[in-house]
Amino acid sequence: MNLMKLSWAYLRTQPLNTVLNLTVLSLGIAIIVVLLLFNHQLEQKLVRDAEGIDLVIGAKGSPLQLILSSIYHTDIPTGNIPLKDAEALMHHKAVKTAIPLALGDNHHGFRIVGTTYQYLKHYQAELAAGQVWQRRLEVVIGSHVAESLNLLLDSTFSGAHGLVGNDAVHDHSRYHVVGILKPTNTILDQLILTSVDSVWHVHQPHEKEMVMDQPEPKVSELSEHSDADHEHEAHDEADHEHEKHDEADHEHEEHEHTDKDVKEEEREITALLIQYRSPLSALIFPRFVNSHSNLQAAAPAFETARLLKLVGFGIETLRIFGALLIITSAVGVFVSLYHSLRERRYDLAIMRTLGASKAQLLWQLLYEGLLMALLGTLLGLLLGHIATELLGYWLEDTQQLYLTGWIWVESEFLLFILAIVLGSLSALIPAIQAYRTDIASTLAER
Repeated sequence: MNLMKLSWAYLRTQPLNTVLNLTVLSLGIAIIVVLLLFNHQLEQKLVRDAEGIDLVIGAKGSPLQLILSSIYHTDIPTGNIPLKDAEALMHHKAVKTAIPLALGDNHHGFRIVGTTYQYLKHYQAELAAGQVWQRRLEVVIGSHVAESLNLLLDSTFSGAHGLVGNDAVHDHSRYHVVGILKPTNTILDQLILTSVDSVWHVHQPHEKEMVMDQPEPKVSELSEHSDADHEHEAHDEADHEHEKHDEADHEHEEHEHTDKDVKEEEREITALLIQYRSPLSALIFPRFVNSHSNLQAAAPAFETARLLKLVGFGIETLRIFGALLIITSAVGVFVSLYHSLRERRYDLAIMRTLGASKAQLLWQLLYEGLLMALLGTLLGLLLGHIATELLGYWLEDTQQLYLTGWIWVESEFLLFILAIVLGSLSALIPAIQAYRTDIASTLAER
């Protein structure tokens, strides 16, 4: 006697109850699966993008907003900070590396970020084609940007003011694509990278007559040269000018140099991504930064944990809803088996007369509950992964979080254990009653 086939046959004799219980159970499982996949991929993204960044420095405001705008590029920056203040912090003894970011423009929703080569090194980015920017208005684009906008090497485009939309376009300066990055599974895939000087140039229309192929004017000085090097270069330049020009021309050059210094003092960046030189720096440096009236320091680890806590509240609420659906389904299976047991008492008695033991009757009812639970779990897993994939396609337009349903999370194994436990519990009482079925009295009722 094949008890499994017999249990399946009984389930098919009650298609309405079977379908209803399977639907409720699979929906509960599917909700939990979507939440597991979403939470897993969100945590992976947050940790991966913030890895190696100990501190973010920007204008005063919300620390979480500073982290979201500077690391994850999902929020509006808190403001800009003066270049001279940023350079002073970058040369602090507590800082190992400092990556400047200059934000403010976008191209079809993808942010244009002015930075240095260190930003590429930080995420271990590799070029799929072309080279890194060497001159003003040259850009390197992420893999997702290239795919979404169909940009190729030597393509040109104009940035639009702001972080979303393409209304206020900077027509006077067009960017030139010189490199395309390989997929990194980091925030770089969604960014357009260029030099900080390029961002400054685009926002100074009066300089539009400057040729595009002019070499980048030492943007790397933000992180790759010391103050002593700058003083030495300025001294050599002054000596050279003194040899070539007379006193009147020299005074004229000094006047122009003064005007240039004033302009450089007015220049700003959006944020600095800091890596500490030693663990001790975490105790000293943030307090030092926050002592500046117009600067704030935000720790990505702390703010990311706070963000996950905020997101986790909504996820936990939905998870409870999914658990309630699963419990409701288990109750439905119990009620279905309990009521059908009365109709099947005669059949069970006949099985006993044909040689079936009490244990076989018990297992036959348990198998029905397990079959319902396992089928509902498998269907729920399938629905959950499909729903996550569809959610990923929907979120793709937001350019923020890229979800896929074609991954497996270890926590999903627990759902099978949950299915076995619930299936057994829902069928336990009807199975015990079947075990206690009295053959003589049941047959006498007929």
